[in-house]
Amino acid sequence: MPDIEQKIKLLRKIIREHNHNYYVLDAATISDYDFDILLKELETLEAKYPEYYDPNSPSQRVGGSITKDFITVTHKNRMYSLANSYSKEDLQDWEARVQKGLGIDHVQYTCELKYDGASINLTYKNGQLLTAVTRGDGFQGDDATANVKTIRSIPLVLQNPLFESFEIRGEIILPLKGFNMMNKDRIEDGFEPYSNPRNTASGSLKLQDSAAVAKRPLDCLLYQVVGDSKYETHFNTLKQARKAGFKIPDALKLCNSLDEVYQFIDEWDTKRHRLDYETDGVVIKVNSLAQQEELGYTAKSPRWAIAYKYKTEQAISKLMRIDYQVGRTGAITPVANLQPVQLAGTIVKRASLHNADQIAKLDIRINDTVFVEKGGEIIPKIVGVDKDKRPVDSKPVQYITHCPDCNSLLERKEGDAKHFCPNTYGCPTQNKGRIEHFISRKAMNIDGLGAETVELLYDAGLIQNYADLYDLRAGQIVPLERMAEKSAKNIVAGVRASTSIPFEKVLYALGIRYVGETVAKKLARHFKSIDKLMTVDFETLTAVDEIGDRIAQSIIDFSNDLLNIQLVDRLKSYGLQFEIDESKSTVQSAILQGKKLVISGVFTKFSRNELKQSIEDNGGKVSSSISSKTDYLIAGDKMGPAKRTKAEKLGVPIISEDEYIEMIISKS
Repeated sequence: MPDIEQKIKLLRKIIREHNHNYYVLDAATISDYDFDILLKELETLEAKYPEYYDPNSPSQRVGGSITKDFITVTHKNRMYSLANSYSKEDLQDWEARVQKGLGIDHVQYTCELKYDGASINLTYKNGQLLTAVTRGDGFQGDDATANVKTIRSIPLVLQNPLFESFEIRGEIILPLKGFNMMNKDRIEDGFEPYSNPRNTASGSLKLQDSAAVAKRPLDCLLYQVVGDSKYETHFNTLKQARKAGFKIPDALKLCNSLDEVYQFIDEWDTKRHRLDYETDGVVIKVNSLAQQEELGYTAKSPRWAIAYKYKTEQAISKLMRIDYQVGRTGAITPVANLQPVQLAGTIVKRASLHNADQIAKLDIRINDTVFVEKGGEIIPKIVGVDKDKRPVDSKPVQYITHCPDCNSLLERKEGDAKHFCPNTYGCPTQNKGRIEHFISRKAMNIDGLGAETVELLYDAGLIQNYADLYDLRAGQIVPLERMAEKSAKNIVAGVRASTSIPFEKVLYALGIRYVGETVAKKLARHFKSIDKLMTVDFETLTAVDEIGDRIAQSIIDFSNDLLNIQLVDRLKSYGLQFEIDESKSTVQSAILQGKKLVISGVFTKFSRNELKQSIEDNGGKVSSSISSKTDYLIAGDKMGPAKRTKAEKLGVPIISEDEYIEMIISKS
């Protein structure tokens, strides 16, 4: 029997090598026939000796597992979006911010092509693929491991260890050759062709049958190893990842100046059209991992990376009419309805017009011939008008004066770009929008409920606000269109389960204007309860780090509204979490209670994440920037001079890693 086990292991090793040669190196060393013979032999042995089953065997590439419901997984490390630039002047401004943040005049960069696919986060442990999770909203995504395992360029077992445990990120893409072949087959079978490679790649990860995914010629290009690295630079880490078996694109260049970055951009502006992949730009990153840590992140994107977007594809269409949409905050957004036109691989029928000022600026009119771009946005936008083709009887657009939903007179306050419907609790679209926000995945994450169901419940008079959800009974829901008893029970169960959602998410779910996820978390941790938050004054609110006048006033306005007070009281009565549960706190001591610390540099006894966790476990707060409110700067090796200079100027105490440890031990 040991001989059989060794034979199975050897076959797996040989097949993995051939997979790597073919799908990663594009240098096959065996014919397809001979490869199939080896794979068939392995499958036969594995079927005969199931005791040697291995979930990462090459035989598992063919798929076969069925996933009915994709499990939502919270990312260990958030997947941020990249800030975009569209000119070399934008890159110069970015470099100036980087240099200022680091306090140095010379920075080394890497340049990579920006591939247009579906982002994926792969986790490896002890050299084997553990999970594959989609980007989702950046905070959490879907576990698509079964489907991702069918992609042959992704190593299930590494050729040599990179780290004991790590994450690596990339784009799952559909090569143009494979995409065109899929569409050729669909057309021959009488089906509509797929619209574009990116959407098809993304949709493939949501297929329930992994065997169907295995039949699609998907590929995966990796671009970022996440976590503490012993290789010091992004460039070196990717080189090691390539040696470990990952498909790292060849279009990776080390640049010592912006001029070299410009050369890379100009070179690939032409060459990219010869690739078998869709790409729309270049990603520029600070090469030093220590400097990346030093620069940190904004609320949305890393400060150490930026995307340069090539000039977007433009299309010409005709403006048929303008619709006006009402958001959950009452904001009115005009949307252009266009004559359908092909743009960047999709059929475009609608485009954003943003606000009244934009319409006036473009002097856009009904029946105008317009220029449409995607410009990095999900919804295309109109960027110009061909006035030579304007009808002689055209008239300027008269922006609406009343809400298209409830007919209330619109308001536009000084400083606001948009018009607003003031009928906050009487406008049906606003009411439904607040409920949809409340149940969303980043808020209460209520299973079984979506926008269509909310509209169904609202139109039936069963709910008028989000508190009404907790009074729902299955018997009320069953008679509605498209509702069965099981669906109704799932909705009620999902609503009940949401009472365990933590306070910071409940606070975000309330939909207070300007209070996003990050602000809600900060407010929850600072004030500990909704009662405290809703009774503090303006000065107390603005004293909280990163809470400005606009956010503070919005919270006060919300807290002083009788209807909001009643809604919160009702939600309390249903058992929702409106205070921090101290029993679940990870705080080990109060040594750093009320203290704000900044960390900078490379540390030997802690990883940066471990050091941040230690500070929070002892009651402190970690900030990315130094201010007069900073209590300590913990300085590691290779700390940027900018932080040291600012700390010295403001009189902020600078301590070493050892001094921090001594402080924690001596006071505990």
